[in-house]
Amino acid sequence: MCTPPIQARLSHAERVDWLRLYRSENVGPATFFRLIERFGSAGRALDALPALARRGGGRRGFVVATRSSAEAELEALSRLGGRMIASIEPEFPTPLKALDTTPLLNTLGDASLLRRDGVGVVGARNASAAGRRMARLLAAELGAGGLVVTSGLARGVDAAAHLGALDSGTVAVLAGGVDVVYPSENRALYEQIRATGCIVSEMAHGMVPQATHFPRRNRLIAGLSLGVVVVEAAARSGSLITARLALDQGREVFAVPGSPFDARSEGPNMLIKQGATLITSAADVIDALGGMRGFSAPPPPPAAPAPPPPDATPPADREVAAARRGIVESLAAAPVAVDELLRQCQLSPAVVSMVLLELELAGRLERHPGNRVSLHP
Repeated sequence: MCTPPIQARLSHAERVDWLRLYRSENVGPATFFRLIERFGSAGRALDALPALARRGGGRRGFVVATRSSAEAELEALSRLGGRMIASIEPEFPTPLKALDTTPLLNTLGDASLLRRDGVGVVGARNASAAGRRMARLLAAELGAGGLVVTSGLARGVDAAAHLGALDSGTVAVLAGGVDVVYPSENRALYEQIRATGCIVSEMAHGMVPQATHFPRRNRLIAGLSLGVVVVEAAARSGSLITARLALDQGREVFAVPGSPFDARSEGPNMLIKQGATLITSAADVIDALGGMRGFSAPPPPPAAPAPPPPDATPPADREVAAARRGIVESLAAAPVAVDELLRQCQLSPAVVSMVLLELELAGRLERHPGNRVSLHP
């Protein structure tokens, strides 16, 4: 996938189009970037959405986000003192830009923290007193070492990590809108972070967090960080998902060991067995990340704004139509690598990519890690 080049700043009309495209039906991060790459602008992609979904077998009445809803979201965010940052703008976090997984972020507070090197600190919501103390101490020392601590504002380890890093700068990634405090018991902490740190979310203003949102939040925590520290976590927990996402994104994973008799130590102990770096202090993390520091430094300013060009050689409609049935027949509920699909179908990448895009917009295709796809039953 080709990331659009950095430009100085989106115009208001372009910002509205980006937000509309990302809020439209079945448009996830990967689909968003493919649409921009294919059509060259969010405005042209919006015009093409209904036809693409119909060709993929979608129902009639494909829902394109309205201009008024996008305007209202931007206005509400502005009233809060926040702003939306698009991935082609220079303020967008460099680590996320390199991943092509996040088209835009809604932010409150000091967005410059997103441009600094960071470390994620995550762990159990029902953390022990020792676990909370360790998280707070680690965060304070990481902050003193020049690193921004990122976490998810959950109770337990997350809250302790944010508290430890308040003086040095901390980023809270939310599963709902940036204006929605969850859990409500962290309202005072939320206000402190809003005043001195940064609050971030992909979700729309006013969106109440749902179970399906938390993996996306965890992906952002990992993506914003050079490495992720797991303090306490059960063997099956969101913190372990964040650690796996960090590995998928080429980040470092650190774990604080714990007692084998405490279920909250199963996750970190298992990560250490699997190759995560065992740590007992912030110095261990800082030393391990020494060669990676500066990864988040801002690039030189662009010479002039320039929207990305549309795909110069899109496949002809007749090619796509001829290939569609064969590609659908090659897909199943079990994920298959796109490279394998190309080998089986003996078609050009452009044709296969277009059919997959149509199926995804129609709600019939699901994307998986490792560039794999599956067909909904």
